[in-house]
Amino acid sequence: MEKFTEDETGSFCSYLSEGCKLCQQGAKMVLFVTGLCPKSCFYCPLSDERRGKDLVFANERHVKNDEDLIKEAEIMDALGTGITGGEPLLKVERVLYYIHLLKAYFGKNHHIHLYTSLAPDRETLEKLAEAGLDEIRFHPPQSVWGELGKSPYAAALKNAKDLGIEAGIEIPSLEGAEKVAAFAEEMGIFLNLNELEFSDNNSEALLKKGFSLESDISCAAEGSSLHAEKAFFACERVHFCSSTYKDAVQLRKRFQRIAKNTAREFDEITEEGTLIYGVIDGGDQALAEEILTEADVPEELFEVNEGKIELAWWVLEDLKDGLKEELEPSGTKIFIVERHPFEDGMLVELIPL
Repeated sequence: MEKFTEDETGSFCSYLSEGCKLCQQGAKMVLFVTGLCPKSCFYCPLSDERRGKDLVFANERHVKNDEDLIKEAEIMDALGTGITGGEPLLKVERVLYYIHLLKAYFGKNHHIHLYTSLAPDRETLEKLAEAGLDEIRFHPPQSVWGELGKSPYAAALKNAKDLGIEAGIEIPSLEGAEKVAAFAEEMGIFLNLNELEFSDNNSEALLKKGFSLESDISCAAEGSSLHAEKAFFACERVHFCSSTYKDAVQLRKRFQRIAKNTAREFDEITEEGTLIYGVIDGGDQALAEEILTEADVPEELFEVNEGKIELAWWVLEDLKDGLKEELEPSGTKIFIVERHPFEDGMLVELIPL
């Protein structure tokens, strides 16, 4: 096999599943179906908000009903969905329901893949196949990587393939990954390797295991990519996804898709897919609106909400002196914000004027 070629983010591959291709486009919605999980993987990055809690999220949106899920998919023009957790198959009926719902609403071409740390029996896999699951990615624990051929994962992979579900293994790039690669080659499946990353919730466990940060500007674990390089030569169909790639490409492209569909006339969309706009907050809102009207600011360049006015940042910049003089006595604050492009999106930066 020829030496792999890395991209600028450190990722490399000899094969991309359909699910991965759509992730690269930022076109996959992430459907988190439960935070419950029977495993206790030391590298699990799941947040306290989700870990051990039976909640559903579509991307960052808390799903309370079907409308929430469909709305999130529409906002980002999702071409597919990745079902994850926790352990999704602890709530198999919920998973089946969502697969049916998404396929019925968006059509059979809406690609759906599922992550699972379990090795489901054939009956469960038949139900998933009948519902329309396109791809399944098994996540066996590191303790069985050297004996996967004798494990229940071998039968589960064979059954999935027999049922027409594209099957593969997805694991963090750790010691022993080359053994998983050899097994994947023997089974004729793909292997996805993710660069091990430090998070708020796993950093203590990773440090205890002897891992360290690759650099001061990266959350990747030092040496993780080297295990992926070893694995690459043991399997024909391998994809190594670097920590940088997930942030610099996948997430940014998903944000860009969402921003394109949610941005108002006055929102500026950045290259990172975030939104920038101005805010006139609190104080005499009636006077603020009057000032904007008298300055002939077009209606499409501002929006009056309860307790604040949001508007084009360049308009706010032009009018800031007059606004401050007129409104500061009433307690009004004016600033420019940058935030993630969804409802109640995380604040990236706030600049007082």
